[in-house]
Amino acid sequence: MSDTEAAQELMVLAEQASTCTACRLAETRTNVVFGEGSARAQVMFVGEGPGRNEDLQGLPFVGAAGQLLNRLLSEIGLERSDVYIANVVKCRPPGNRDPRPDEIAACKDYLAAQIRLIDPAVVMTLGNFATKLLLREERGITRLRGRAYPWWNRMVIPTFHPAAALRGSASVLASMQEDFALVKATLDGRSESSSISGAERPVEQLGLFG
Repeated sequence: MSDTEAAQELMVLAEQASTCTACRLAETRTNVVFGEGSARAQVMFVGEGPGRNEDLQGLPFVGAAGQLLNRLLSEIGLERSDVYIANVVKCRPPGNRDPRPDEIAACKDYLAAQIRLIDPAVVMTLGNFATKLLLREERGITRLRGRAYPWWNRMVIPTFHPAAALRGSASVLASMQEDFALVKATLDGRSESSSISGAERPVEQLGLFG
């Protein structure tokens, strides 16, 4: 699939998502926050769900957490326009509560399609919900971060959600910087090899996310 075709399919999918009523979050949202970035990004970020600023603007990671994400990207030589950013759920949970299992289930096909169309080399999961969804892990982010996990001919690199670093923990920020450096190292290694260990089936055949 060409870059143009992938971008067009993402636009069609975003239009479909804009009127989605598959779960209760449609009742309280201002905007669907589908995703933003390059349709051919080598790195894709997956967060939990939109917050207040994201719900108002219809874009992911536009508040303080987004500013930190931009800073961490710049530290490894990337800009926001180089990557693609999405969330597990596309609508804001009221009061920024955790997304519920039925809400995640109702939205996961959108995320699966985004990964299929963008076809990133690295997916960085931000926080527990995205990490557990993709890796089917029950362990928390503290135990899972710091490694790159082979995942359907690409790599998943878990890290903390930027909001965790904003709560004032210097150790969390330092861990995130290590994880972003691992993203760069993984991309550099991929550029030297045409393949990453893992299954060879394309994403659309995964039975993605259970």
